[in-house]
Amino acid sequence: MSYFFSEIEQQQYLDDGFVFRESQFSQEEIISFRKIFEATVEKAHSISDTGKEYFLDKKRFVDIDYLTLQYEPEPHDKYLKVIEPAHYLHDGLDDITSDSRITDPIKSILSTNEISLWTDKLNLKRPKVGSGFGWHQDSPYWVHDSEDVESLPNVYICLDNADQSNGCFSVIKGSHKLGCLPGTFDNSQLGGFYTDKDYFNIADAVDLVASEGSLIFFNQHIVHGSTPNNSDQERRAYIVTYQPKDRAMLKSRKVKNIKIV
Repeated sequence: MSYFFSEIEQQQYLDDGFVFRESQFSQEEIISFRKIFEATVEKAHSISDTGKEYFLDKKRFVDIDYLTLQYEPEPHDKYLKVIEPAHYLHDGLDDITSDSRITDPIKSILSTNEISLWTDKLNLKRPKVGSGFGWHQDSPYWVHDSEDVESLPNVYICLDNADQSNGCFSVIKGSHKLGCLPGTFDNSQLGGFYTDKDYFNIADAVDLVASEGSLIFFNQHIVHGSTPNNSDQERRAYIVTYQPKDRAMLKSRKVKNIKIV
């Protein structure tokens, strides 16, 4: 069975900058994904004291070889917020990144049948302590490392039901058409990575309320973010970014072509 974009979805991706597919994975599959996810988190915790710790805007980071761990701000700085790239920590993530429900639409976007991995990250937003992500684009993070930032589509895999209460994924519809936008440059260390709000229309914001197992394919230029998790429910996500075959990954500069499943 193939999962390539329909013509309508192709046009939607071009017009809106994202395509949302509801409930693509079964509950049993998502339970398995969560086990892999939590095992990856446990592994990251177990090696965190072997890395180089540093702080940006009072936020804690740890680098271990090609791996970066980002923690929640104080007073919740013992909680992991982001693990990138994650696939080094658990082989089970390779099966997810090569699943045709994910890769077929990516192939539609890139107009190629052979793709490779650019980066992947686990986003944790733990109940009551998970902070939000300010409005930002991915492309400004990558433009200095990729020779073809136009060919780096993302897929967001929902591991939990998500709505406004636990900080669902939100996008500025159509903002991808504006290309790389200026950062805030507010004299903070990370401000340049957050998009200046004068350059997009907040009225175009769309909260993507999603059930577990849903997929959101989104353009590398689209402005996106999320609010904190104020609920008692988890809001975990796995975000994978692809590129055409035989291209080096973001941090390791190694090539990881995606096997055909």
